[in-house]
Amino acid sequence: MTRRMKALSPPGFTRGILPIPFCLILTAACSLVGATAGAAQDTGDPRVGLAAGWHDAASAISGLELLASLPKGVGFVNPDSAFAGGYTNSDIAFTAGYAIQGNYRGFQIYDIEDPANPTLRVGVVCPGGQGDPSVYGNLLFISVQDRAARIDCGTEGVADSISTERFRGVRIFDISDIRSPRQVAAVQTCRGSHTHTVVEDPRDDENVYIYVQGTSGVRPREELEGCSGLAEDPNTSLFRIEVIRVPLARPQDAAVVSEPRLFTNEQTGDIAGLWGGGDHGPGTQSTSATNRCHDITVYPAIGLAAGACSGNGILLDISDPANPYRIDEVVDPGFAYWHSATFSNDGTKVIFTDEWGGGGQPRCQATDPPTWGANAIFEIVGRKMLFAGYYKLPAAQTAEENCVAHNGSLIPVPGRDIKVQGWYQGGLSAFDFTDPATPVEIAYFDRGPISNEEMVSGGYWSTYWYNGFIYAGELSRGFDVFRLVPSQYLTQNEIDAAAQIRMTEFNAQHQPKIVWEPTVAVARAYLDQLMRNNAIRADRAVSVSGALDRIEGVRSEAERAEVGTQLEQTALNLDTDSRVAVAGERPTDRSRLRSLAATLRGLAGSMR
Repeated sequence: MTRRMKALSPPGFTRGILPIPFCLILTAACSLVGATAGAAQDTGDPRVGLAAGWHDAASAISGLELLASLPKGVGFVNPDSAFAGGYTNSDIAFTAGYAIQGNYRGFQIYDIEDPANPTLRVGVVCPGGQGDPSVYGNLLFISVQDRAARIDCGTEGVADSISTERFRGVRIFDISDIRSPRQVAAVQTCRGSHTHTVVEDPRDDENVYIYVQGTSGVRPREELEGCSGLAEDPNTSLFRIEVIRVPLARPQDAAVVSEPRLFTNEQTGDIAGLWGGGDHGPGTQSTSATNRCHDITVYPAIGLAAGACSGNGILLDISDPANPYRIDEVVDPGFAYWHSATFSNDGTKVIFTDEWGGGGQPRCQATDPPTWGANAIFEIVGRKMLFAGYYKLPAAQTAEENCVAHNGSLIPVPGRDIKVQGWYQGGLSAFDFTDPATPVEIAYFDRGPISNEEMVSGGYWSTYWYNGFIYAGELSRGFDVFRLVPSQYLTQNEIDAAAQIRMTEFNAQHQPKIVWEPTVAVARAYLDQLMRNNAIRADRAVSVSGALDRIEGVRSEAERAEVGTQLEQTALNLDTDSRVAVAGERPTDRSRLRSLAATLRGLAGSMR
């Protein structure tokens, strides 16, 4: 069953203010419309009605294979109650053949050299809350926000209201020996670090920068000099982020070097210049005030970052990483809390997520509006963000399952924009947003609730594609590994083309530019997409397929030259076809024809 969500765009839409969905305008009918939409989503979906359990819950899967599922390690499960707070798994970072999973109690490092058989190599108990990790070379960065966290990683905590032993900020570990991480620095910040972002400066190979997103209350200045929680104070610690510069040769000298005011009103100079908090009119969400960012995703290759900043989505220029500045902003009357962001690989789109309910509430029920607790997709035109569509998990969840849009990443299939994303106890959903107005789910995995009697927090904090596999961090249960399998939405050729992309490291809030080398798998992926859309002439498809078959069987130099000539001619024909309009064609199909032609030329070059 094809699962689509249409963009809702009533009259009166203006750039910067998202349209109010019709069910939100007609408040008396809103619950009825929401229930109808939810019921339509439930029809025949195997995710609905799954039996509850912790490690024995029933599950449903499509387009994926679950390869491995590991429980939490020793020290990361509360000995008194498996579901008590303070032991929650958080985000994941990757370096070489390792996955580093954060936890409110520290972090765990998994060996994923064999993805089907991951092995927990080390667990570092270092309580601090959140625990989001990032890596850069031999350095590991961990976010810390808990008021009980200690500089020395002690488990006894800090009870005093003011203490020099308290740590809230970003810890830095040396992981040159990854089985024995060593804390080498701890940079204090005024609001702690809920999340952080690693960003490099192409002109500076001696330092790396960390954007700190603090979302907690401001520390007293008696504990950390320079902190102020007063909104009227011109030096307030609100309405800003902190930028840490980390000297790679001496990470122990890491320090805050700037505190950009990203929300300033350009006309008045008011540092609290964006959304002030509250609803947007009858039937709309109450949106958090913009005095902080939750996540900032950087895309250094295009010089931009997207900030999910509580009450706004913002676009940043990061050409000078130490001094980012805002170039555009948007609001959404259906968003409660702007949480995270993901760019398309070509940088022409950006997805923002709404963490309605803070991740602890059941916001994917049949009666919940399909545009609340969802993704909003924007096109980026002239460095401005234009609303294009919404996507929300299409399978309704129960009142005992915390569920809302959360973290994910791109799956690098050439010619398509695909994201895999965690939805807490909604499981994971992979969807194609190549056409942002009509995103389509292409794969999923879901377990039943942990309990069918009460709300017990669990589910996927994040799901990320890394070097051919999908890794998922489960708040309560542990660590899962998946691989894609062919379906009506994805061919083996597309899966193979994605798998050829290899990374040496990956961080949740840092997007690398993906470049596909001209290979037979990439060419076949483009061909599959064009044939799926009936966007290539039958004779051309036969010609392309025949040429690719010949590459794999070439035996002599003469045959290599002949095949190279055939590829060049086929590419020339495809370029000609790409300039001819075809009735009903999708906007991306001409681009795919050109990409296929370029790939064939690259293959022809390798035949010489």
